[in-house]
Amino acid sequence: SRFETCWPALMKDSHGVIIIFNPELPSHLKEIEMWYSCFVQQQSLPDSQCLLVAHHKPGSAGDTENLSLAYPLNKLKLIHSNLEEDPEDVRMEFMKYFKSIITLINESREREEMSIIS
Repeated sequence: SRFETCWPALMKDSHGVIIIFNPELPSHLKEIEMWYSCFVQQQSLPDSQCLLVAHHKPGSAGDTENLSLAYPLNKLKLIHSNLEEDPEDVRMEFMKYFKSIITLINESREREEMSIIS
């Protein structure tokens, strides 16, 4: 990808990764493995700090039940977004995800401060 030179800057000090993909495109299912590998595994980010969003376009069949991802992607939190049918659900999931990341950041900051004091 022509943006790969920018990746290290994007990844630096990142606390979370959200990967959004179109579950109806087989090529996307292959690509998210690569994104996961580069942005999560190589950064040693815990899986709990990664969110997968299967985005269903308006009017698409949107088979949300039968999307089975292979290991290691099947360990990640996966939400289905369909902004026609349930935008509120997606908003709630995003809020939960962001709150969990903020909690982690605050906890690690407190640990750092304690280690400086002690």
